[in-house]
Amino acid sequence: MSIIQLTRLSKDYATGAGPVRVLRDVSLTVQPGEFVAVVGPSGSGKSTLINMFTGIDRPTTGEVVVVGTRLNDLNENQMARWRGRNVGVIFQFFQLLPALTVLENVMLPMDFCNTYPASKRRSRAERLLEQVGMADQSHKLPSAISGGQKQRAAIARALANDPPLLVGDEPTGNLDTKTADRIFAMFADLVQAGKTLVIVTHDRELAARAPRMVRVQDGQVRSA
Repeated sequence: MSIIQLTRLSKDYATGAGPVRVLRDVSLTVQPGEFVAVVGPSGSGKSTLINMFTGIDRPTTGEVVVVGTRLNDLNENQMARWRGRNVGVIFQFFQLLPALTVLENVMLPMDFCNTYPASKRRSRAERLLEQVGMADQSHKLPSAISGGQKQRAAIARALANDPPLLVGDEPTGNLDTKTADRIFAMFADLVQAGKTLVIVTHDRELAARAPRMVRVQDGQVRSA
């Protein structure tokens, strides 16, 4: 079974000058265990595309089936619960809560979705931080760690509920080249361990290292 199946998907946004079509009749399939890099110029529809299969946004027309669930059928509360259990999202600007420690940030998705017994969440978060090389920073607030460390913490948080799908929106875009390379290598390790990973990136050199590249241009998938 495909982990992502988009069928004839289009997305319009309302503007003062009338509706603007951002995605046009897009069909895309991603299989379990794939590592896919989505590339394309600014404004091409890349981020809108991944917002479709994370459930952050909804299509105007077409069907979205992710991890066996037809997202078109879910209301907002159902979508939030579904996303918390099935998709780990990694953002360019990390989105760590500033008042929580690194460890508490990683525990948060487990608290939200009630996916693990409360007594085991701290130890699971500690193991995930160890996995990404951040165990010694777990007690610090996000403001006290570097950009690369924040992104590693964000990856640990994305893994908290053991989702089958990881999605990154420019996850290395705010990092220096050396740190971005390390994060990319970490992504490759996660795919090797069985995760499915889709990332949007402007970095064509990094994208070329992914086993599969999808190019978006003028709201359409040009190569898949």
